[in-house]
This record gives sequence, C-alpha cells and structure tokens, in this order.
Amino acid sequence: MFLRSFTVLALLAAASIAHAQDRPIGFLTPSKNIVCQFYADNGQGVLRCDIMNMESRPRRPADCELDYGHAFEMSAKGAAGRICAGDTVMDASLPVLAYGEVWQRAGFTCRSEQTGLTCFNAMQHGFLLARGNQEVF
Repeated sequence: MFLRSFTVLALLAAASIAHAQDRPIGFLTPSKNIVCQFYADNGQGVLRCDIMNMESRPRRPADCELDYGHAFEMSAKGAAGRICAGDTVMDASLPVLAYGEVWQRAGFTCRSEQTGLTCFNAMQHGFLLARGNQEVF
C-alpha cells in the first residue's frame, strides 16, 4: 500500500512539474496594455512584447501579410525590432510587473514605469513601449 501511494505521489509531482514548465514565462504591465513572454529558442532566449493599444500604428511593410506594429521581439544578443505577426502573446494569467519593478531573465531586463515599459538585452538593444510612442534602440 505504501509503495502504491508513493508511486502515485511521484507521478503527481512529475505531472505538476511538467505542467509548471508548460506555463508561459513573462508578465503584464499594470495597465494590461503591454504583455511580454520569454521563449527558449534553440538554446537562445527570445523576448517578445506586444502592445494592445497604441495612439498610432506604423504602415505595414509590403512583405508582411499579417498584423504589423503591435509586436516587438529580440534575441538575447541580437537587434530588437517590430515583427510581422498574426498572433499575440497576451495571456491574462501572467503576473503583473508593478510600476518601478524590474523583470530579468536569461540576459533580458525590463523595467515597468507609469510612462511605459523599457526592455533590453545583454547587448543593450531593446525597445521602449508606451501607448503614445514606441522606440527601438
């Protein structure tokens, strides 16, 4: 009986760990207008942030058949930029990164402020996202 209970508990613990690893990694800003998710892609991290509402949206490039302007992405050591995306990383279950707080993971740093969100990588490439302005640096 003890062995069977132990086996069941071990299986439940393994399932719980696997489920925890499936959860998205990232955050929402307090306004819930900006969301970021981290992905491990081929051994290198990628950070994608989407802004839901902007005062103006840039013109979509001719080679983009999806949505353009709301999604920003960077790798841990590469340049940052807007991306052509037909999806969103919005997930209301992500934790909120309060104003004044910093989020860090795998070489990425993001700071949440009332004026917007600034994220950058180890090479100091990144973006500033706010309802009225989005800048890539």
